[in-house]
Amino acid sequence: MKKIILLSILVYNLFGFDLTVKVNNLRNSKGIVQFSLYNQEGSIPDQDYKKYFKQTKINITNNSAKVIFTNLKKGIYAVNILHDENKNGKIDKGFLLPKEGIGFSNYDKINLMNKPNFKKASFLIDKNKTIKIKTIYF
Repeated sequence: MKKIILLSILVYNLFGFDLTVKVNNLRNSKGIVQFSLYNQEGSIPDQDYKKYFKQTKINITNNSAKVIFTNLKKGIYAVNILHDENKNGKIDKGFLLPKEGIGFSNYDKINLMNKPNFKKASFLIDKNKTIKIKTIYF
């Protein structure tokens, strides 16, 4: 029994966990979806994308995109997505609101009373996990 527990600890320390993030129902298949993973309190909001832990850009297929972040240690994480229709790597804005779709883990809507922050967007990774993020268009 001790060998099995020791082997489990060793495997966890070598490989960590996987987080699969899915985004469906994008308004079109233009551009890419930028997935940003955060692991620190105060890192969200991050309008200039300078505080992320890991980031990747994925092509869109049939108005959907998916990424797998691998080898994550047990901990608290949050995800932000940007439907970057023009592939410029930033949130394009109109008067004050984004022109492109954005989304955060644990958020179905964003407004003045429900602004994104790390605490609300965060979740525990202690095993392989799959989450879906709703894309919000203004």
